[in-house]
Amino acid sequence: MAETSTRSSGAATTTSSSYSASGSPITQMAQDHIFSILLLLPTDSIISFSMTCSRFRSLTFSESLWEAICRRDWGPTTVDALKFSAEATNCQQQLSWMRLYKQVCQLDSVSCHRLSGPDAGMVLPKPRASLSLNFVSDCLVLFGGGSEGGRHIDDTWVAYIGNDFRRMLRWEKITSGIPSGRFGHTCVVIGNHLVLFGGINDDGIRHNDTWVGQVALNETLGFTVSWRLLDVGSVAPPPRGAHAGCCIGNNRMVIHGGIGLYGLRLGDTWMLDLSENLCFGTWHEVVTHPSPPARSGHTLTCIGGSRTVLFGGRGLSYNVLNDLWLFEFSEVYSKWVQILYELKNVPGGISLPRVGHSATLILGGRVLIYGGEDSQRHRKDDFWVLDTGAITSVNPINPIPLNSRGLLVNIWKRLNAEGYKPECRSFHGACTDRSGRFLFVFGGMVDGLIRPAEPAGMRFDAELFLAELVLQL
Repeated sequence: MAETSTRSSGAATTTSSSYSASGSPITQMAQDHIFSILLLLPTDSIISFSMTCSRFRSLTFSESLWEAICRRDWGPTTVDALKFSAEATNCQQQLSWMRLYKQVCQLDSVSCHRLSGPDAGMVLPKPRASLSLNFVSDCLVLFGGGSEGGRHIDDTWVAYIGNDFRRMLRWEKITSGIPSGRFGHTCVVIGNHLVLFGGINDDGIRHNDTWVGQVALNETLGFTVSWRLLDVGSVAPPPRGAHAGCCIGNNRMVIHGGIGLYGLRLGDTWMLDLSENLCFGTWHEVVTHPSPPARSGHTLTCIGGSRTVLFGGRGLSYNVLNDLWLFEFSEVYSKWVQILYELKNVPGGISLPRVGHSATLILGGRVLIYGGEDSQRHRKDDFWVLDTGAITSVNPINPIPLNSRGLLVNIWKRLNAEGYKPECRSFHGACTDRSGRFLFVFGGMVDGLIRPAEPAGMRFDAELFLAELVLQL
């Protein structure tokens, strides 16, 4: 009787093993269908799935799958830019999407390269701070800023990048006088256009005008930048400078805060809706409760879709801030949500509050914070990555890491900087290329000689350098 049971059990085991090996429905599915299912899963689950059998391991190590994962998580624009860059630079080795994805997820350092230097034959932009620097039409476009003595600058410069990101760049001065001289303005890229708002001139006058710029390549004239005043009707935000702004989607710009009339710091939020051809636009105020307190010198960064992250700045009492806010926009309902995080878990024990920093969306969908200054006006040269996935995650499979008081933990990571060592700076200009792999930084205020009765010296800078996030594709 026992022997019969043993045989029966063995037969059942054999039948079960046979079914699991060849009769499971998923093993009969076409590869494309399995890919479609895998793309619905987080990457950790995909790796776990690869361990179930040798066939699935082969499928989940497919470069086609990992390219699709990069496209899903980073967006098609980023993936296409990376492919174009690899092809244009005659990369002999095939682009490994799986290795690249791993590099980006485990990012712990940047490599810095100097892209400007003394050259008697070159005309360079003069030292400045509170300027705008944008990457558009394969070019860097620099406009305005403030210089020694508080004087505003009204010139526009272009440096063609192409596909050679690490070479020393040649700047061309394109135009002066339009827009009028200013610093502390915001300028964002929408499609192939620049949209500029506000700023302050050296008479202390705040602006609330909106401009559209476009880069063009002329066979005889070379690069040109055309600026025109945008028709926005009778409604516009109050005049201001040192505010923050970014684009949302392909036809919107959002601004927040800044310094208004009589030096008053502002805490309002405004949205610019642009027509399809960018011939006109409409401003409207977005009023929500709660909302970030009034501030200046902070940053706004779109992290995909209609979500924007605000960080830092200087508050009403002149204190330097380290609070973090998420702005979610929709046609029906918009809201600001403060993201509470555990400060003691910020690695390195280094001061995180800052003003005059840059915050840029990089490859992998995270935000790279660079530089700025603290409440004692100590300028910084540090790089930090903000994990936007932890901020926006609502996935019950991968819950947001919280401490016992409900605060987010481990959302900040300090990166090591290798190669060229730039000076500590604040109120510089920064932008990335289309892929988010290269961060360009220009100018700003850097430490200078200490003057009598001043806690620290200050001088304006005209250096351009590059921070490379991923060294090899």
